Amino acid sequence: MKTRVAVLKSMGLPRPYQISKPLHIEEVELDPPGVEEVLVKIKAAGLCHSDLSVINGDRPRPLPMALGHEAAGEIVQIGDHVKNFQVGDHVVFAFLPSCGHCIYCQTGRTALCEPGAKANSDGTLLGGHKRIHKGNQYYFHHLGVSGFADYAVASIHSLVKIDKHYPFEIAALFGCAVMTGVGALVNTAKMKFGDSVLVVGLGGVGLSAILGAKAAGASKIIAADISQYKLNTALEFGATDVIDSSSTNALEQIKDLTGGGVDISVEFAGAMPALNYAFNATKRGGTTVTGALPPPDAKLSLDPLALVGQEKTLKGCYLGSSVPLRDIPAFLELYHNGQLPVDKLITHRIKLEDINEGFERLATGEAIRQVIIFD
Repeated sequence: MKTRVAVLKSMGLPRPYQISKPLHIEEVELDPPGVEEVLVKIKAAGLCHSDLSVINGDRPRPLPMALGHEAAGEIVQIGDHVKNFQVGDHVVFAFLPSCGHCIYCQTGRTALCEPGAKANSDGTLLGGHKRIHKGNQYYFHHLGVSGFADYAVASIHSLVKIDKHYPFEIAALFGCAVMTGVGALVNTAKMKFGDSVLVVGLGGVGLSAILGAKAAGASKIIAADISQYKLNTALEFGATDVIDSSSTNALEQIKDLTGGGVDISVEFAGAMPALNYAFNATKRGGTTVTGALPPPDAKLSLDPLALVGQEKTLKGCYLGSSVPLRDIPAFLELYHNGQLPVDKLITHRIKLEDINEGFERLATGEAIRQVIIFD
């Protein structure tokens, strides 16, 4: 079948993106779903910094690639040997497929699925196939999703079925921003009721973490960023205090507010100074989590004496250390109950044709979450 898709053919084009237009909206051929695959009509897709990092070259990927990894839609066709899904089901995409068979999937650490990671690196679906092509040229898939399109073929192991009463534009956010931000606290950091929390980097993921910290009962929620707009937004989301992390006394402010440091700090800025700040702001015996994706040449430099002598913990976090089949429905239920008001994340609703302008807004920090609304 034919479908429209946003294709990236060259990384690192100059800004502004509404002029250079790194993403091309093309009509392509979409092969039918194969074994354990389905065809999904995309209803909503979010613009994320992980997409932007491919566009600007910070996260090199094979090209040409059909971008988009945070999406929700409706199944309209199923392939062979598909279990537990049927036509008409509403689904959220998880940007790392879970094979269910590797040692990590079997021990509940699906964010480390080895076949899923290989497929994502290769730009294929979990089964190793590519389904998008123009003539004889096949395009690579972005993280098993390629959600900036009217339709997408996906592995069933990249999908989570959800109740039909959730709006698609809300459900899409749970495939990346919410799952990563909330998961970093409750899954990776093992946050306890009453912990103090610092969130560094206030994009969609960081602000989701603030909502998660509030829902999980944090005693103090400190938000840090260099953007006053995002700091003001953090207060609206439930932060108790905000700090301009570029100020000369930013670390002292944390220690004054907490009596020495926070129990948990989470960093989503993707910059080494931000990670250092988060680590140094964590108290003795506390935990620092980073869920950001810095440029590939970035190197970690932390004080090992503080790591050892203060018994701090530094942890990496991918996919919010989540089990999507477990966590996405649970987090959606919190939204339904009013405990995770993630609708606040959406600052712009756009059309697929406006995608380059959307990524320019994201690059300049003028938006939190922009959602492409299809239909």
